[in-house]
Amino acid sequence: MSLLSGKHDFGDLNGQTVTFVERNVTRERADFLKQLLEYNGIPVIVAENAAATEDAPTTYSVATPDLVFNPVVYVYQRRLRTPDGRKVSPAYWRQESEKTKPEYWEVD
Repeated sequence: MSLLSGKHDFGDLNGQTVTFVERNVTRERADFLKQLLEYNGIPVIVAENAAATEDAPTTYSVATPDLVFNPVVYVYQRRLRTPDGRKVSPAYWRQESEKTKPEYWEVD
């Protein structure tokens, strides 16, 4: 689920009902999200997706059993913090910038 969609994406992962944070991401992206969310007290499940073909790159799904969690709401309401205590901005969430300022409405 990207920040461009407000859809709350539920599903089943390994027999557990979860909210999907993002699907089909790289290992690096999955590790970034896991570290950020666990720092904020949100439990995270990372699962490897089945490859469509043998030569397809390995992708992962990042999910949480916290059914109330919605990434769009948490990022835009500035509920998440970075490990050094700053509020997470949309650019930080998308790994476009280490800066957590300006606010999302102050786009360059």
